[in-house]
Amino acid sequence: MLTKKQLDLLEFIQKRVKRDGVPPSFDEMKEALDLRSKSGIHRLITALEERGFIRRLAHRARAIEIVKLPETLGGAAQGGFSPRVIDGDRPDMPKPRSAREVSGAGATELPLMGRIAAGVPIEAISHASASVAVPGQMLSGKGEHYALEVRGDSMIEAGINDGDVVVIRETSVAENGDIVVALVEDQEATLKRFMRRGNTIALEAANPAYETRVFTEDKVKVQGKLVGLIRTY
Repeated sequence: MLTKKQLDLLEFIQKRVKRDGVPPSFDEMKEALDLRSKSGIHRLITALEERGFIRRLAHRARAIEIVKLPETLGGAAQGGFSPRVIDGDRPDMPKPRSAREVSGAGATELPLMGRIAAGVPIEAISHASASVAVPGQMLSGKGEHYALEVRGDSMIEAGINDGDVVVIRETSVAENGDIVVALVEDQEATLKRFMRRGNTIALEAANPAYETRVFTEDKVKVQGKLVGLIRTY
């Protein structure tokens, strides 16, 4: 799921590449989306790249390549993208409910709050779409817990792969090095490593292909801390 601005930018880039053979400039993108500065375009481009919709090529001007498109823009990607369907690797999930003990199983059912990657809108994790059973020993500390399905590879060197389910403990406090769900500018939720640097907060990917994003501390709100991971094969 993309935010409206992300979708608008991806559509604009697609149309310009189709018409002119090259992507638009950042100034053209800023004007098309009616943004005040190019920093907003940089954030949108980074979010689209981390979610796998575009690719930036180094050392070339206007070097943006569309890798795939969402269904709302035709569902097909440059280079023959087609949706991946995995059959039978995860059991059907029951209807959402509050976290509770699963009788006799030594596990706890947590609400599965949707999918998360850099640039995912907060709406994607505001409403439970299903629930998932996790081992009780995976839950850490006091407070509520919830689960999120990961999309993208920006945290792959931390052992978090595309398709994994992460278990999050709700908290607004984080220490340097914690992997957190962070709300950026009240618009986007992302799973990144938290690092405080003076009056700024750096959200670090665990993949050298992605740049560290740095914000003033008032732009970032910690929504939860990673305490566990579930992987299916």
